[in-house]
Amino acid sequence: MKRCFDVVVATLLLLLLSPVVAVTALVVKLRIGSPILFAQERPGLHGKPFRLYKFRTMTNATDDAGNPLPDHLRLTPLGQTLRAFSLDEFPQLINVIKGDLSLVGPRPLLMEYMSLYTEEQMKRHEVRPGMTGWAQVNGRNSITWEEKFALDLWYVRNRSLLLDLKILFLTVKKVIRTEGISHQNHVTMEKFTGT
Repeated sequence: MKRCFDVVVATLLLLLLSPVVAVTALVVKLRIGSPILFAQERPGLHGKPFRLYKFRTMTNATDDAGNPLPDHLRLTPLGQTLRAFSLDEFPQLINVIKGDLSLVGPRPLLMEYMSLYTEEQMKRHEVRPGMTGWAQVNGRNSITWEEKFALDLWYVRNRSLLLDLKILFLTVKKVIRTEGISHQNHVTMEKFTGT
């Protein structure tokens, strides 16, 4: 039932928001350049890797040695706006339709973090990751890693369609208020180094 709900809602959203998606893509192309989409391998259900899509929010600027500059130096004003209103996340509706993501679930983190998880933290991969989740509506990037994992695991143990609807409603409120976008001294969230 959850998968059916995801496909129907994601398809409807993609159709309804197609003008916004098209304008966003055009603005990214004109202001940041190609490629329009940022794609990165992330762990999905049971840790199986998939390619996550977002609109680009950063430049490809590098230092003299060819290494990417820190995130805060590459994040553009346009990118900050896209992140503030979660417009950069719209391409993930395609991930939902493909079955890589759910609308609601623990956010997919970086592949490099997988080896750092405790056995308990690995349980976040017992469900399909989501575009939004319980941790996102309870602090997003402004909470600690420990709090984020605790909230993700609470969702895994208590998930239901009713809870998903509540999370989707709260997500809309969070996006409108642009709350919890960044962590202290970071443009998003500090790097996870293990618990």
